[in-house]
Amino acid sequence: MNVPANSSSIKVWDSIIRIGHWLLVIGFFTNYIMEDEVMSLHVWIGYSIVAIVLFRVLWGVIGTEHARFGDFVRSPSTVARYLGDLFRGRAKHYLGHNPAGGIMILLLLACMTALAFSGIVLYALEENAGPLAGWVIEAGEGGAQAIWSADEHFWEETHEVLVNVMLGLVIIHVLGVVISSRLHRENLVRAMFTGRKPVR
Repeated sequence: MNVPANSSSIKVWDSIIRIGHWLLVIGFFTNYIMEDEVMSLHVWIGYSIVAIVLFRVLWGVIGTEHARFGDFVRSPSTVARYLGDLFRGRAKHYLGHNPAGGIMILLLLACMTALAFSGIVLYALEENAGPLAGWVIEAGEGGAQAIWSADEHFWEETHEVLVNVMLGLVIIHVLGVVISSRLHRENLVRAMFTGRKPVR
């Protein structure tokens, strides 16, 4: 990547990554705070999150250099070594996402996908609405078209557990951003707004 000689920063994250990141933050916390008090809004925010996650996965394959999974997804041993170095205060600097950040992205995307799926199942069970309406029925009920009998209580609990797992991952993610920002003397939050990081 070429950097102009007089530049003190370099473009790392494209606008698609940055906008998608902040839309996921807004969507998750809006649904977390609102819960299902306004069900139609909760559902549409959930669908929006699914669309963003699906596009992020696609962008992880065809996107710009630092958006691609190949740029930041590392082996478990590399992640473990990076975390060990991080706790010793001598972790290597990465222009894009570091190995811990890479695994966190995968965990967050997987958790959001599972959270959305559990929500879609619940919506079908409770409201007989959404893409699985008519395909999923409450366990013990009859239904000519239903292909899957599900326990509503199980899916409610699963959805709630996944929300809490997601919240825990977000907290770990934010702590990682703070630690990495301090260690490498760069503002990663600002970089996720501007897309730029200091030249090293």
